[in-house]
Amino acid sequence: MTKIKFGTDGWRAIIAQEFTVDNVARVSVAVAAWVKRNFPNDPSIVLGHDCRFAGELFAETAAKVFIGEGIRVHMAKGFVSTPMVSLGANRLQAGMGVILTASHNPPSYNGYKLKGIHGGPLIPEHVQEVEDMIPDVHGVDLSAIDLAAAEANGMLRFVDLESMYVEHVENSFDMKAIRECGMRWGYDAMYGAGQNVVRRILPSASMLHCEYNPSFLGQAPEPIHKNLLEFSELIKKGGIDCGLATDGDADRIGLYNGKGEFIDSHHIILLLIHYLVKYKKFTGKVVVAFSATPKVKKMCAHYGLDYQVTKIGFKWICGIMITEDVLLGGEESGGIAIKGHIPERDGIWMGLTIWEFMAKSGKTLDELIQEVYAIVGPFAYDRNDLHISETLKQDVLRNCNEGRYTAFGDLTVRRVETIDGYKFHFDNDQWLMIRASGTEPVLRCYAESDTLANAKRILEACRKQIGA
Repeated sequence: MTKIKFGTDGWRAIIAQEFTVDNVARVSVAVAAWVKRNFPNDPSIVLGHDCRFAGELFAETAAKVFIGEGIRVHMAKGFVSTPMVSLGANRLQAGMGVILTASHNPPSYNGYKLKGIHGGPLIPEHVQEVEDMIPDVHGVDLSAIDLAAAEANGMLRFVDLESMYVEHVENSFDMKAIRECGMRWGYDAMYGAGQNVVRRILPSASMLHCEYNPSFLGQAPEPIHKNLLEFSELIKKGGIDCGLATDGDADRIGLYNGKGEFIDSHHIILLLIHYLVKYKKFTGKVVVAFSATPKVKKMCAHYGLDYQVTKIGFKWICGIMITEDVLLGGEESGGIAIKGHIPERDGIWMGLTIWEFMAKSGKTLDELIQEVYAIVGPFAYDRNDLHISETLKQDVLRNCNEGRYTAFGDLTVRRVETIDGYKFHFDNDQWLMIRASGTEPVLRCYAESDTLANAKRILEACRKQIGA
């Protein structure tokens, strides 16, 4: 019997090892019990899967458990993105949204994400309640539950979450400006769940990796530069003014300027705040995860916005978004949510917001970034994911906890923050952060300096210091 735990964002495991039909059924039994307890009158669940291997099989397994427990299921037809399931849970006022996805993890993984009626991640205490209810054995005769019969009697209803999402896009953006501004857009779906919707809303965009391929060509569908080199080269050849990439379930964003240079999430967050406040006259609090640049604090001070830092994991940000007036919630990893949408990370939505900014201003992405630099100053950021032994990883974390790192190379540590991981601050607004991954055998190292070369120098000093 496998102990199933929900990490930073859902439960993830390797397909056919721990991510099995039986284990999906076990989690689904707990989800069903939680929904019936909290929504006793006509309980319902919105259910979908992304492009990963056996997604339909696992979704049908979950549907059978829910229907067997007397819960109505609104099921997506074909693959969908995580934001589509979140939007569906909110629009249909379902007790839970469930999507079978491992997001940006390697293709050998699948996963199980929980979404609340508010249209974003289930808040941490409710996730814990579900986890605590997972039985050792599911005890469900899956072969005895007939989905065709369930559809006939109304317990199973197929819903078009993609069209619901497209309609929401058309009603929320100046799509005429985006389509007719003369700028040329590029999109890399990374073989993920965003491929169909972007093709529908922007058929003239240059599309890459927008085919169904559950193996993702062996590449983890995480929208970071080292995974997007083909897209970068396509942009460098000319003809694309801005490139958008999204991960496996399309909730994370990757962005490129017209020169094929990667624009990190810190810059995207600052661009979004700048556009929403200065140009769209929005207000509200800004909430960012611990790994985000301190430049966000400077931007908030400039515009008179409240500012808050949370632990890493969008569920912490979402908990604030559903109870307070929040303009933007964002993470270093490319998960960003903004006012006017659901309290959910959405890579496509953020990309469209940036493209609307470019279209309506007539400016290039680099010109808009210069507007941001005029407020917060120029900076560069880089990240290095170190695949090291568990023993070394624990040694590094122990050294961090005991305050043994007082310098990295020639940089002296001036202060340390420990909200979630360890952020070492140096002179001149430079910093390094070390944090263990919650889902993979990885030590994540983040650095910021005045230039990319200096940020890389900090990361190299870190690697040497910890003996990786």
